[in-house]
Amino acid sequence: MQSQREYVLRTVEERGIRFIQLWFTDVLGTPKSFAITPAELENALEEGMTFDGSAIDGFSRVQESDVLAKPDPKTFQILPLRPARGGRQAGEHSEVARVFCDILNLDGSPFEGCPRHVLRRALEKARGRGFSFYAAPEIEYFYFADASPAGAPVPLDGGSYFELTVADLASDLRQRTVLTLEDMGIPVEYAQHEDAPSQHEIDLRYTDALTMADTVMTVRLVVKEIALERGFHASFMPKPLSGVQGSGMHTHFSLFEGDRNAFADSGDPHGLSDVARQFIAGLLRHAHEITAVTNQWVNSYKRLVAGYEAPVHVSWAYNNRSALVRVPIAKRGRLDSTRIEFRSPDPACNPYLAFAVVLAAGIKGVEQGYELGPETSSNLFSLTSEELASEGIRPLPTSLHDALVEMEGSELVAETLGEHVFEWFLRNKRAEWEAYTREVTPFEIARYLPRL
Repeated sequence: MQSQREYVLRTVEERGIRFIQLWFTDVLGTPKSFAITPAELENALEEGMTFDGSAIDGFSRVQESDVLAKPDPKTFQILPLRPARGGRQAGEHSEVARVFCDILNLDGSPFEGCPRHVLRRALEKARGRGFSFYAAPEIEYFYFADASPAGAPVPLDGGSYFELTVADLASDLRQRTVLTLEDMGIPVEYAQHEDAPSQHEIDLRYTDALTMADTVMTVRLVVKEIALERGFHASFMPKPLSGVQGSGMHTHFSLFEGDRNAFADSGDPHGLSDVARQFIAGLLRHAHEITAVTNQWVNSYKRLVAGYEAPVHVSWAYNNRSALVRVPIAKRGRLDSTRIEFRSPDPACNPYLAFAVVLAAGIKGVEQGYELGPETSSNLFSLTSEELASEGIRPLPTSLHDALVEMEGSELVAETLGEHVFEWFLRNKRAEWEAYTREVTPFEIARYLPRL
């Protein structure tokens, strides 16, 4: 049987691919890449390509700068055709492919600053207990007329949930995006208009967490590129507009033992296994510690406020969308579809790190046999602070600063991210918070300048 490596080499030759983009991310989840020609591909697959890691945020120090980008041939994908520019006949196309890379030290060992390695390590730990980890995110984002920071962003439409309009520009962009993703072999389960003006959602079909983290990075790039081709701007900023919903990345998770869904139990009235309950309990117990990773920007906490459907309190429930962890009702006769939905992450997080800490928190609950408390059946958005406190329901961190304080004291997050990523992430995010606290915002000018 032909190996994946041989398939990549043969495909590049047969399709006349001119460039192969090597993709990876920095610690914050910013996409990075450099391109090689087919002549370098075999060597890249065999040994990796050396580059200066000190040029990438969160990677190497100058005195230990060189690292290797080692392509993962399973992630090889031909990018959608683009018209060739200059030097080729009209109508011809230049095919380009991409492949995600693991970042290695020069001796071939995993580089501690590689987010993909952080997730691999968490997955290997779960695999040691017999589990594989699956994810299916619902990615929300906005379209705007341009990306200029000079004024307020201008939405392309004024639609709301499931809006269906004829010749709607933003809907056309979304549909073109879905078709492009399908052409790339990325299955989309749903696509729809979301609640806020010019807010849209793409829901991805379940797959293993590492493939899904790669896919989230791909989706963000494809969404932005297709918008840019039309002169518009797509943004995954968690809260770009005041007074409307922010953008979340509600993600469905499950554990499997071989082909069996470890979250499912036909003997339970709700079809939920002890493993699932312990996993949820782990997420709830460690929710404060992992929030700085799942919601890593100052702006993330403008979304996590009451009144806009984003989760605000640490709680769980069956099919209650005000809870942090929701257990959707499994499809009739499909117990294998049992899953949980974690509702706090936003689409601007680093998916490798976010999936890693979610898995670590859940597996901790399974390992330690955490007991899951009663579900929250009330609408949490309607309860007072006193009522919430009486039920023992704590709020999530309300700012990046508070989330970082929780993260800094977390052994679980430190172990999951590794010393290199953990320390760099904290330093970078503290600097972001300090810069924000020094900034005089338009809100302050409008509110105080005329009065004080």
